Amino acid sequence: MLRGELNSSRTRTGLIAMLLVGLGCGSLVYLGNPGNMGICGACFLRDSAGALRLFGDPQGLHYLRPEVLGVVFGALLWMLLRGKWQARSGSHAATRFFFGIWMGIGSLVFLGCPFRMLQRLGGLDLTAWIALPGFIAGVGLGLFFEKRGYNVGKTQESPMAVGLLGPVLLGLAAVLWYLGHLDGPGPGGAAPPAHAPWLISLGIALAAGAILSMTRFCAVTAARQVFQKDRRMILAALAMMIGYGVIVLTTGKSTPGIEGQPAAHTDHLWSALSLALVGLCGCLAGGCPVRQLVMTGEGNGDAAMTVAGILLGGALSHGFGLASSGSGTTEAGHTAVIVGIVVAVVYGAMRSVLASEGKSAA
Repeated sequence: MLRGELNSSRTRTGLIAMLLVGLGCGSLVYLGNPGNMGICGACFLRDSAGALRLFGDPQGLHYLRPEVLGVVFGALLWMLLRGKWQARSGSHAATRFFFGIWMGIGSLVFLGCPFRMLQRLGGLDLTAWIALPGFIAGVGLGLFFEKRGYNVGKTQESPMAVGLLGPVLLGLAAVLWYLGHLDGPGPGGAAPPAHAPWLISLGIALAAGAILSMTRFCAVTAARQVFQKDRRMILAALAMMIGYGVIVLTTGKSTPGIEGQPAAHTDHLWSALSLALVGLCGCLAGGCPVRQLVMTGEGNGDAAMTVAGILLGGALSHGFGLASSGSGTTEAGHTAVIVGIVVAVVYGAMRSVLASEGKSAA
C-alpha cells in the first residue's frame, strides 16, 4: 500500500490508516501509558525482558506489554484473513539478531525506538526534533552501503513451524503472565510501570499490527525516502504524527518544548548519535523494531531473531547501566553507542567491499 507501484487511491487509504495508528497511540497515552509512548518496540520489549527476569528492576520496568503481543498477532491475523500468511526464513538471521541487540541499546540511550521517536515528534517534544537528523544520517549511511552492494538477503518459504516460533513463544509468555508467573502487574494490576488497561492496550495494538502489516510501514524506510524520490512513507509518518498529536496535545498529555519531556533527556549530541546507531542498524537488519514485530507476526522467522536481539539489548542496557533516564545519559551508554557505530560501519563496509569484489569477479 505504501510500497511498490504508485497508486493514488491505495496511498490515500494508507495515509488514513496511519492517521488511525497515531490516534490509537495517542489514546494509549491518554489512558495511562508513559508519556509519548503509546507503542514503542524497544522500550516495550525491554519491559517484557524485565517481566522475564532478565535484569533487575530498580525503576519498576517489569511488565509483559500487551502492545507487543497485539502488534505481532494483529499482523498474523491480518495475513491469515487474506490467505497470505507464509512462513519465511533464511536471510542472515545471525546478522539480524546481532544488530537487533544494538538497536535495543541505541534506542534506550535515546529513550525510544524510531516508532516512539515519531510519537515524540508528534507530541512536539523538541528534544526528539533536535535528534532527528542523527536518525536520518544513520539511515543515509546504511543506504550508502546498500548502494555499494550490502544486502541483508531475501527470505525464502520455510516450514510453517519456523514462522510460528516467534508468535508461539510470545503466546506462551502471555499465558505465564496471565497466570501470574512473570514479574510486573498482571491483568487489572495498577503497579508500575505506567500502563493503559491491558485489554484496551491489546485491542488497539491488534488493530495497529493489522494496519502496519497492511501498509508495510517502517520508520527506517520513511527516513530512507529522504534520499529517494518516493515520499509515501514520509507522508505516512507525518499522518501518524498528526493523529498522535491531536490526541495528546488536546488532552494535555504532552507539552511542547525541551525541558521536562516525559521519558526524555537533553543530552542532544548523544540522542542524535544513538539514533544514528539505531538507523544504521535498522538498515543492516532490515527494518525498525516495530517493523520487526510486524514481520514476526507475518511469519518471518529471521525477524523473530531480530526481536529476540532487541529484547536482549534492552536487558543488557539495564544490566550494564547503558540506558538513559530523564536525568541524562551515562558514560557506559556513550561508550556503547560509539562501539556500536564503529562495529556497524565496519560490518557494512566489509560486506559492501565483498559484494563489489564478487561482482567484479563475475
